Order: sequence, then C-alpha cells, then structure tokens
Amino acid sequence: MTETPTALQDLASPDGICFGCGSVHPTGLQLKSYWSEDGTHVIARHTPAPEYTGWPELVYGGLLAMLVDCHSNWTAMAWHYRAEGREADTLPRIGCVTGKLNLTYLKPTPMGVELILKARVEGEAGRKSRVICEVWAGDVMTVVADSVFVRVDTGQLTEQAHGREDAEATV
Repeated sequence: MTETPTALQDLASPDGICFGCGSVHPTGLQLKSYWSEDGTHVIARHTPAPEYTGWPELVYGGLLAMLVDCHSNWTAMAWHYRAEGREADTLPRIGCVTGKLNLTYLKPTPMGVELILKARVEGEAGRKSRVICEVWAGDVMTVVADSVFVRVDTGQLTEQAHGREDAEATV
C-alpha cells in the first residue's frame, strides 16, 4: 500500500486562507499540489463543481485562471525550497506572489472531468521565477500559462498593501 504524500500547501502553509489553495479556507477550493514521481513537475488535480460553469457544460475561464495562479505559485515556491535544499515544512517560510499571469485558452474545458495541472519552473532570475503550467482535461490540453512569480516577504507585503510600511518608524 502506497502512502499518499502530504500536499505542499499542507506542509508549507497549514494555516493558509487563500480561497483557491488555502488549507483552512472553509468554503475555498483547497487545491493540493504535489511533486510528480520523477520530480520534474508539480501536479494538482481538481474537478470543478457545477457552480463554476461558464458556458453550458464548460468550465468558467476565471476558475481556470485561479487554479493556474494558485498551482503555479506553489510550483515556484516548491522550486525555491528545493533550490535551497530544504523541505517545504521548514522555516523560514518561502512566499511568492503573482507578477504576471498569462493564460492561453487553447480549447474549451469540459465540466464533469477531472482537470490535471502540470507545472514547472522554466527559468529563474533572482527573486523571479517563470512558470509554465498546463491544464489537461483527459488527454486534451485546454490551457497553457506562461507566468512570472516573485519571491517576497509576505509580512512586509501585507504592511505595504495596507499603507503601514512605515509603521515601525512612527511608533
């Protein structure tokens, strides 16, 4: 009997609240990403619920963008952990954000089919990682994405987003 590995999200961010991939979001998708057996790609599987229908019997393109965004981000983080020779459950946590999300919708994506997301880092330049992500519905690739993710200090990012980047200086 083969033991199922723990998802990258559950290892690196067990308290994650992202709607797409957060392990503790109560109504989110809770997407799970894993290294492929050969270690060349990061893989996720998702079967869209009926509320994510776009056109009749087709997956809503915005859902596909969210799945690609979350999975590609986890791919970038997984590659950073690997480059540092660390496991995903070690500290300090590695965080990345989307710098550019570029999807090409190749074919309609059918509802009622398990989708397989297959991603890899194609190139790195310092804090930036280029991630190629494919979405497969059975034997048909329906989406390909070529995106950039940026390694960040998530605490600092939150402070900046709320206009508190100088909070320590004024205290």
